Amino acid sequence: MKKENPWITICPGIKRQTVASGKTMYQMVATLEPGSKMPAHQHPQEQIVHVLSGRMKLIVDGTPHEMAAGDSHYLASNVPHGVETMEETRVLDTFSPPRNEYLAIDEANRQRK
Repeated sequence: MKKENPWITICPGIKRQTVASGKTMYQMVATLEPGSKMPAHQHPQEQIVHVLSGRMKLIVDGTPHEMAAGDSHYLASNVPHGVETMEETRVLDTFSPPRNEYLAIDEANRQRK
């Protein structure tokens, strides 16, 4: 991971930092404050959500899945999903193909410094 990868706010109470990226994969860590919510969204990338610490609900196509440290969940391409946190949570998210829009945001933030 490049140490200069910035922390980027995704929505109130949730921020992310790029860990690594390659030709076919992208990985980030996210921190979620207690009570934070990410609205339902979808993207063309497949995603694996792995909870490093804390507890949250991953809401997949309207169905909540309570997750805690050590739990993982696979999300297929274009499946609507969102998050509600019960306590401070850290998540490792892996995407394929890469989240090029996130990489562009990282670069734009590095240029501002």
